[in-house]
Amino acid sequence: MPDVSNLINVPVGKLGIIPLESSMELGKKVDSYIAKWRADRLAEHTEHFTYKGYQKDSYIVKSECPRFGSGEAKGVIRETVRGDDLYLLVDVMNHSVTYNICGHANMMSPDDHYSDLKRVIAAIAGKATRLTVIMPFMYESRQHKRSSRESLDCAFALQELVNMGVENIITFDAHDPRVQNAIPTSGFENIMPTYQFIKTLLRTTPNLELDNEHMMVISPDEGAMNRAIYFANHLGVDVGMFYKRRDYTTIVNGKNPIVAHEFLGDSVEGKDVIIIDDMIASGESMLDVAKQLKARKARRVYALATFGLFTAGLSIFDEAYKNGIIEKVITTNLTYQDPELFTRSWYESADLSKYIATLIDHLNHNASISQLLDQSERIQARIQEYKEKGTISDNYKAPKVD
Repeated sequence: MPDVSNLINVPVGKLGIIPLESSMELGKKVDSYIAKWRADRLAEHTEHFTYKGYQKDSYIVKSECPRFGSGEAKGVIRETVRGDDLYLLVDVMNHSVTYNICGHANMMSPDDHYSDLKRVIAAIAGKATRLTVIMPFMYESRQHKRSSRESLDCAFALQELVNMGVENIITFDAHDPRVQNAIPTSGFENIMPTYQFIKTLLRTTPNLELDNEHMMVISPDEGAMNRAIYFANHLGVDVGMFYKRRDYTTIVNGKNPIVAHEFLGDSVEGKDVIIIDDMIASGESMLDVAKQLKARKARRVYALATFGLFTAGLSIFDEAYKNGIIEKVITTNLTYQDPELFTRSWYESADLSKYIATLIDHLNHNASISQLLDQSERIQARIQEYKEKGTISDNYKAPKVD
């Protein structure tokens, strides 16, 4: 159970969690954690009217976005939300959700998921005390800057949500966190899942030697360098980087194709190598980097990415694992995970549901989340535990602060 020593404020409002269909599985896990914590929590004022509805079996507010045969839709809230502190969860990358249009099944796109989010916000109709949107994969976040006459979709979407009454937006590992400049006076939290990555890696991988002689962290491109440096500093190892040489005279599938990956860094020979990035889309770029590292005689290659989209399927990873190119792939459950992933021996999932539940629990009390965002102490405790025991336990007790 998380530290609740600073949950001393009266809740902002009665807690309500609205997971859209795209995030229903994650939302239920988050809800389960909060319900358990609050049922066990010894709150001396729970009978006071300001704590009405504080302890419940579930905080999920029933909602839906039914569609007409034409494909048009509407947002519907099935219970009162007046005065509630609401948290809306949406996964804009969930391609498993479909709807019927003119008798045919249509797969929901990121645009569809984003539109459903706006429909639910519109159905709330300003009756809630506060709205917080938790959108792990930020909608259109790869379109974060303008290089020609292009739309700036992510910035526009952020402004649109704020104009609809959203007070806080929480995302994870944003492609470029500077997009928050589009809404400078509104709440925007960009959270890094570094602790969950390290915990999952250490829990599932024996015989790692966490030192500079046996391990290295690699950034697959210049954009991921800050992420790799932070990860490497915690492990106490060196950093290397590939940069993508592109053909800027050609556009394929909306982007300039990569001609080659060029490596900058010390020798990786005989070392375990961790490649860390914000997402695996098709995976071709990640695997090309892994092949080059193996060609440089790296020992084992681990690929870590916050969002595992696998848009080109799993077969290329199956082949890479079979050929010894990769040892393991770790992504989070922040976006939809194909059930087939869990049948692969090369795959591990980092669960963020407990972390999200802790954030919601604290925010509902208007408590500071600074210590939750900075997980350095927790990371170092886990690394030390691994060095001493060769493994880590499932449960973690936060170090006491003097």
